[in-house]
Amino acid sequence: MMFKIIIIWFWRRKISISLLASGIILVGLWSWAYLETSQKYPQSYKSANSVDEAVEDSNQSQSYRNLFVLQKLISDANRVLSSHQNRARSVKRNLLSPSTRTNIASKDSSGSAVVVKEASAQTLSLVARRKKAPVVGESLFFEEERLRILENQQRAKNSAMEDIQMIDEEARTLTSEERQIQYEHELQRMGVPVIAGIGPETGKAPKERLVHLDLKGAPAKITFLKQLLTMLKTLGATGLLIEYEDMFPFEGPLANLSATNAYKKEELKDFLETCALHGFTIMPLVQTFGHLEYALKLQEFSAMREIPESPQSICPSRKESMDFLEELLRQVIEFHLQFVNESTTTLKMTHIHIGCDEVYRIAECSLCRVKLKDQIFLDHVMAMAHFIRSHWQQLNVLIWDDMLRPMSLTKLQTSLIGNYVQPMIWVYTTDIYASISPTLWERYAQVFSTVWAASAFKGAWGESLMIPPLQRHLENNIRWLAVMNKEGGRFSKGFQGLVLTGWQRYDHFAILCELLPAAIPSLITTLSTVSKGYFSTNPKDNGLLKVLQCYFHPDSRRSGHPWIELHNNSHHSQLFSSCSYLGSQFYQFSLRLYDKLAEIQMYLHHVQDKSAWMSTYNLRHNFSSILIVKAKTEQTQLFLQELITLSKEAEQLLYHIYDKYTIGEFVEQHIYPTILALQTNLANATALSQARHWPRRPLPIAQAMYDLQMLADAPKTIVHDTIH
Repeated sequence: MMFKIIIIWFWRRKISISLLASGIILVGLWSWAYLETSQKYPQSYKSANSVDEAVEDSNQSQSYRNLFVLQKLISDANRVLSSHQNRARSVKRNLLSPSTRTNIASKDSSGSAVVVKEASAQTLSLVARRKKAPVVGESLFFEEERLRILENQQRAKNSAMEDIQMIDEEARTLTSEERQIQYEHELQRMGVPVIAGIGPETGKAPKERLVHLDLKGAPAKITFLKQLLTMLKTLGATGLLIEYEDMFPFEGPLANLSATNAYKKEELKDFLETCALHGFTIMPLVQTFGHLEYALKLQEFSAMREIPESPQSICPSRKESMDFLEELLRQVIEFHLQFVNESTTTLKMTHIHIGCDEVYRIAECSLCRVKLKDQIFLDHVMAMAHFIRSHWQQLNVLIWDDMLRPMSLTKLQTSLIGNYVQPMIWVYTTDIYASISPTLWERYAQVFSTVWAASAFKGAWGESLMIPPLQRHLENNIRWLAVMNKEGGRFSKGFQGLVLTGWQRYDHFAILCELLPAAIPSLITTLSTVSKGYFSTNPKDNGLLKVLQCYFHPDSRRSGHPWIELHNNSHHSQLFSSCSYLGSQFYQFSLRLYDKLAEIQMYLHHVQDKSAWMSTYNLRHNFSSILIVKAKTEQTQLFLQELITLSKEAEQLLYHIYDKYTIGEFVEQHIYPTILALQTNLANATALSQARHWPRRPLPIAQAMYDLQMLADAPKTIVHDTIH
């Protein structure tokens, strides 16, 4: 009976008894762990008596090094630096130091074995204790768990690089054809154009890689251009094609050719000396036939025009024209050659470009119309080349090739133009052969021993763009690489090089194309590609990442996201929107401005053009719903304030790059027209909101429609407002 009572008592208190038993067991385990720790870590260990220096064998040394790394990670994670850990690190550094081992061996030659043996024993004892024991004051179980967590974190950090190494190892086992297929697949993932025959094993970089600086009407500050030189050098550029036009500091009889904000000679001297420090080749471009608007627009030079109403091209049959062009060339060439001849610089100048493209008006004046157009062109080009070679024998003469394209082989060979100039073949589209057919390549090869090519990184896909379409420019450059590889063998001396042009205006009277800082992403992408001969899909090998400062994660198989993504026929790429580089702030500003202008244009289109209450009909008859008009235009004032703020931001960002005239032109060209449209929208809304009484229908018909004979019968009642 008593036994049953005891069982019932225990059963009713089973939970309390279980908790009590668990507590006793935990106290026992804690006591055991404490006693074990106290026995294995006496006070002498906590004070960390110095250990004699010795040399461990290779396996023990490696084990100790790995243990130290893990202990350091634990210390960083818990932010606790115990005194015994600091002293242990000091011991490790002494043990691993070659100089320390040398000193130990030289201190006691007679007892060296004993010293080494004793030190090794103490070191092994220390390592053994550190392998078994937790950090003082921490539980063994929690310590092991922290170790596992930290090891997993370290593996996660290295996973991306391990993927790349695995990809590289797999690539070595693939055939050449398989590697090319894999390469083209990566290009497609990135949105980079795939061009047959261009890849890591077939790509070949041009011998010369020049970047075109078009300075006409928008002179970038020398401080910005000098920063740009460093970037260009890093990406593989070998020189510059510099087109000054009215930005050159002319003097004497040509002084009025210079714009009032042209460069000073001291500024250009500073810039050219910096070019010399980078080892760049300099090639000035001086137009000598067409595109002479900057000179012929002036009254004092207007008599040299081919036709009076157009300053586009010069009459080559007038003596004053030749005198003018010779003086133009002399001032530009001699200014640059003074830096070549100085022994303190390494500036190289072996070519001069005399333009001669797009000569739209030729053989039209009374002196020229008696000759054939082709003959006039060839005679003038050779006269200019003869003048240059007779005064500066070290210079080769280049011209643009477009005026030569329609000429026959016989005419080109008979003129001997191949002995005077080298053509620079320019095509900025994505189909080179559409402009330069295989037949024309063969014709050029029979006339010229060598040629140049010209691609574009901006100023070629629209005369008023704000941001260049990066993918199109990249495809243009890659296609040129393929064409140069294929057609270079036709010429006895091959291709001399490739020039990446960046036009600032289509001609002297045109508005601005994309500003240089907004085109930096296009420039560095195309230049890095041209310098390698192909677009490298490996982020460790692509020159782009040498000039970008960004938090970058290499491509990973698990993530599935390439390190660069180019959108089809677009200017936008996330890589350039999030990284820092020369001009990055203005590029990112241009993206925001582009999106905001597109948003406002859509807004105005719906509020005005597609509106049933603010159309031109409503405005002519002053007939609309005031409440709806107010509702539709309530965002107009907000958009106005946003554009004014963006104008001020543009001025701040461009202040260190351009002068106030270029900044003002940019704002007036891209922002001011939309501000005017918004102001007009507000004015129209105000006018429509004034009425308080409206006439009965039908509304009168506008008289202007009858004046234009758009309607047959004149109305009895008309309104005399003009249709806008």
